Amino acid sequence: MFSIYILTYNEELDIAACIESAMLSDDIIVVDSCSSDRTVEIASRYPIRVVQHAFESHGRQRTWMLESIPPKHQWVYILEADERMTPELFAECEKASQNPDYIGYYVAERVMFMNRWIRYSTQYPRYQMRLFRHGKVWFTDYGHTEREVCEGATSFLKETYPHYTCSKGLSRWIDKHNRYSTDEAQETLYQLEQGKVNWQDLFFGKSEVERRRALKDLSLRLPARPLLRFIYMYFILGGCLDGRAGVAWCTLQAFYEYLILLKVWEMKYLPKPNLDATAILVQESTQQLQGADSETTQVDAA
Repeated sequence: MFSIYILTYNEELDIAACIESAMLSDDIIVVDSCSSDRTVEIASRYPIRVVQHAFESHGRQRTWMLESIPPKHQWVYILEADERMTPELFAECEKASQNPDYIGYYVAERVMFMNRWIRYSTQYPRYQMRLFRHGKVWFTDYGHTEREVCEGATSFLKETYPHYTCSKGLSRWIDKHNRYSTDEAQETLYQLEQGKVNWQDLFFGKSEVERRRALKDLSLRLPARPLLRFIYMYFILGGCLDGRAGVAWCTLQAFYEYLILLKVWEMKYLPKPNLDATAILVQESTQQLQGADSETTQVDAA
């Protein structure tokens, strides 16, 4: 058996189905980033633990969770609210957790969009570190998301999990990726100034994870990134085989890349607001308004 952490923020539409899919475990812990909707209320109806903690970043939230909320079992699985645990994946996780040779396992997602599995244009199988021995894996920030730091050997599971990436509607997806693009723009600037491409991992990486991450670092340095991403996803990866949903998905990803580029330009070339000068201007304007009010009062009295 293993414990399951569920990360949430304003997930009232997804949280019930997510928890119910995870009830195969006898230790479920919802870690909520201070939602303003009914997420906590709904989660509290189930015989599970619910903990709230203010969100700082994806990496920090995961590290705080692992350090501050002890699980019942030695092995843990990280699930997000728009994802689901499946009986097949749960059974494989139980079996894998008995193997003393590994401290963690990567699991591939199946992106669900417009009522179908987007198999080709999502780089399937794209793996995430999800199942691991507690105390052996930590997380650091990278762009809008996180990367794992593992203290031991890792492997890969065959079973996958569904990820309903647009389950709360397109407007929510756009709002979320607007926030993500700011973090990605900051990471892009950092990588261009201080990072480098790991060519060995790009061509000879031992796993899909190493190759994909090296490819991302390379993509940050390519011109016309939005157009190249669409061509890569739609034609090279085979997004054209995903039907109409594939066209929409590739277009959204190209738009996301363009948003990142615009924010990179904005961060590099637009002047940052001088908060001290702004405060002085506000103070002067307030004094002028107070003076005008005083003059008006004197005229009225006369």
